[in-house]
Order: sequence, then structure tokens, then C-alpha cells
Amino acid sequence: MKSIKHIENAIAELDAEVQELLLDWSVPLNEKDNIMLPMLQQKKVLLQTLEDLTYLKEHPPTPNQACGISKYRED
Repeated sequence: MKSIKHIENAIAELDAEVQELLLDWSVPLNEKDNIMLPMLQQKKVLLQTLEDLTYLKEHPPTPNQACGISKYRED
């Protein structure tokens, strides 16, 4: 699935941005926190989406049946 690959790429890019920010000593820690919070929230959403799409790829729903993905989430 192309969407899985795109999500994996987005996660890798976010990880690289976070790592770059962590290594930048010119940015104060409280400012880093403010910048990183939305990035980490976005990563959490992307990881959940990736998990859901991977599950659906491995366990496709039968025709005329709801996918039921929410039953398998750990949240």
C-alpha cells in the first residue's frame, strides 16, 4: 500500500526534525518543548494510523462488514 509507505516516510521525517531540534543548543529548553509538543502529537497520530492500516492490510474485512478496527486498539 502506498499510503503505508507515505506514513512511514512522514514518521521518519518527523523523527529527523525532532533529533535536529534536540541537538540544536541555540534553542532554549522551554522553547524546544513548545516546538516539539505538536510534532510528537502528530507522530502519535501517524503511528496509530500506520498501525490501523497495517492491521487492515493483514486482516481485510469481508464484504458488507464493518472493519471493527477499534476493537483491537489498546487505547
